[in-house]
Amino acid sequence: MSENVSRVQRNSKVPVVNLPNALTVLRLVLVPVFIVLGLQQSWIALWAAFVVFAVAAITDRFDGELARSWGQITDFGRIADPIADKALTLCGFGLLSYQGFLPWWLTILIAVRELGITAMRAFFLRRGVVVSANQAGKLKTFMQMVALGMLLIPWAHFTALNEANEGWVVILIRLGQIFAGVALALTLYSGVMYVIEGVRLMRGPSAGEAEVLAPEENATQDAATESPKRSLAGQHVQS
Repeated sequence: MSENVSRVQRNSKVPVVNLPNALTVLRLVLVPVFIVLGLQQSWIALWAAFVVFAVAAITDRFDGELARSWGQITDFGRIADPIADKALTLCGFGLLSYQGFLPWWLTILIAVRELGITAMRAFFLRRGVVVSANQAGKLKTFMQMVALGMLLIPWAHFTALNEANEGWVVILIRLGQIFAGVALALTLYSGVMYVIEGVRLMRGPSAGEAEVLAPEENATQDAATESPKRSLAGQHVQS
């Protein structure tokens, strides 16, 4: 298997109610709050929207790591975490397009990629295979958050306070738009890598994967073969 592909390891003893899942739920709850604030016209509301986005982005940074390090990975977390991630980023890009900072075609391309890859990963998850983020995907997420964070800051407030600030405000907005372009390129590139991985998985296990799975299958078959023998042996002793 590739480094970002693994078998689902389920632990029924892990409670669904835990801190990593709570952070994921918090992020989901913050998304509509972020949108409502971002659609307002007051500076206070726009600054509040930026703060809410920042808090939600921080929870995205820690929930997955805590779940892995504490051994609290659950099926709920596997499903809800990517949904919360995509809801936050897509709403952020949509809000920036609505405000005129980014073109709608950029947001649409990112949305198609994100939703498509999320559907693909859910497809394989239902079959017991986890397709986790590759290096390009992780870098993509980082650049998306940087671009969103920069452009969601209400820079125009500084211009409203003092028109002399307009020069450096425009530079920072343009820099955020450049980061958004880089994020788009990484989003599309990582999406292609995921599709290639998906096609490979659909065609069946590679030679290396087959070597890994073969001992597991043999062990299962051996256990199944030995079970009747043990049962018969037990009957013989009892008789």
